[in-house]
Amino acid sequence: MAITILINAVIIDCTGADPRPNGWVVLENNRIREVGFGVRGVLPEKAMVIDCKGQTLLPGLIEGHMHVASVDASIVNQQRCFQPSYITIKSLQVLKDTIDQGFTTARDCGGIDAGYRRAVAEGLVPGARLFVSGSVISQTGGHGDHRLPTELHPPIEHAAGVCSIIADGVDEVRRAAREQIRRGVDFVKIMAGGGAASPADELDTSQFSLEEMQAAVFEAESAGKYVSAHCYSDRGIKLCCKAGVRTIEHCNLMTESSAQAMKEAGAYMVPTMATYYMTAKLAPELGLDPNFVRKMKQALDGAETSLAIACAKGLKIGSGSDCLGPMQVYKGMELALQARVMGPMAALVATTRTNAEIIKQENHLGTIEAGKLADFILVKGDPLKDMSLFQNFEDNITLIIQDGQLYKKLI
Repeated sequence: MAITILINAVIIDCTGADPRPNGWVVLENNRIREVGFGVRGVLPEKAMVIDCKGQTLLPGLIEGHMHVASVDASIVNQQRCFQPSYITIKSLQVLKDTIDQGFTTARDCGGIDAGYRRAVAEGLVPGARLFVSGSVISQTGGHGDHRLPTELHPPIEHAAGVCSIIADGVDEVRRAAREQIRRGVDFVKIMAGGGAASPADELDTSQFSLEEMQAAVFEAESAGKYVSAHCYSDRGIKLCCKAGVRTIEHCNLMTESSAQAMKEAGAYMVPTMATYYMTAKLAPELGLDPNFVRKMKQALDGAETSLAIACAKGLKIGSGSDCLGPMQVYKGMELALQARVMGPMAALVATTRTNAEIIKQENHLGTIEAGKLADFILVKGDPLKDMSLFQNFEDNITLIIQDGQLYKKLI
């Protein structure tokens, strides 16, 4: 059996416990066998020993909301301008960038199919362990309808990119959900409200009827899966809660009443603050559409307020960056932005333990505990004092272990 021992680490196990110095972890194959502190005693023969030199050991981060196939800052234009093969090849770099940033696991919230998940699992390409929703399900004129108001052709389901299926009415939504389940998705994603990238709607709108959402939820739960919903608006959030949607993404226009609805429904909130912050900052040099930028700034204005409401209500809060195209390298910024409202430890827990719950992998991922999968990152410095260190990942993340395999080692 392959045994690796990490010694001399400050361990933040992401259970919510305080950091502890002089920690050690024994890995056996791809699992954590033991976690301890102080002097361990005799080390097993033929074990590989890695001295962490007092740096901070964390569980591998989990990216809770990304789009692997977003290879351009405009997900609408990329579907028009790039061939499926080009998008697919560029997506492989996004996968590698994701694990390079310390995210050993990622939830793709619309676009890629189960083939990407298989390719990473088989070691064909480096990348975060994937959980995928396949093509998102949108109503006509909804957030997943990429047609301009001037275009009269029927909707097209693209072969690559941030793909979507247009479905109207209970029967069409039911069929669309069943089709994604047939293709092997881990969860079903619906568009329950307007978005910044979509040409024909506003953020404060709701989309899909209660009955349509319930059809998607019924089909997902019948297959042992769940529904995730894109939504900003108060009305949309409340409809999601009534329908039994498990995770609601963004929620930037949340009020006290919709937060209470989420609390009562037990739904998870997945904030995505980095995408708004970076879009507002880089819009001039990226030449983004003014209407898209306007809506992203509207979302940015409500990001911290909605997260503060969620914290006050005691909602279950995950974490995702939702960064697009060239902004994909700023995933680590999400932790620092959420920490402004939640505090550093809560932001770390959101990105690890809570995100593991969201993807239904809490028994395997998200914390440093015996029996769990051996996913780790080692970080220079104290992230509880400086959350920005995740952004300078090339230098500050000195060790990455995924599924017991050494991916990066700078110490």
